[in-house]
Amino acid sequence: MGYVMLGCAIAAEVVATTAMKYSDGFSRPLPSLVTLLGYVVSFALLAQALKTVSIGSAYAIWSGIGTAAVAAIGLTLFGEGLSTAKVAGIALIVAGVVVLSLGGAH
Repeated sequence: MGYVMLGCAIAAEVVATTAMKYSDGFSRPLPSLVTLLGYVVSFALLAQALKTVSIGSAYAIWSGIGTAAVAAIGLTLFGEGLSTAKVAGIALIVAGVVVLSLGGAH
């Protein structure tokens, strides 16, 4: 159940971060509200996940998958470029999450 909560926490964080881009510096009320609620939900779900998932693994997965997902959204929704450095950075994040999950954070 902890990993389900973690997955939902990641989804809420990705929605919140995407809404922040649409908030135009918090000058647009609806995206600003989605940002606020998304982060509150994300942290609440992350806290629940930490009851059964180790903190190192949970945070690595939460931040790593969230970062990769937001980078992908930046490419698809906002037309951000994809450089070799970006690809390498995302690959290193994913590799770090895998290493921590397989044994480094248990």
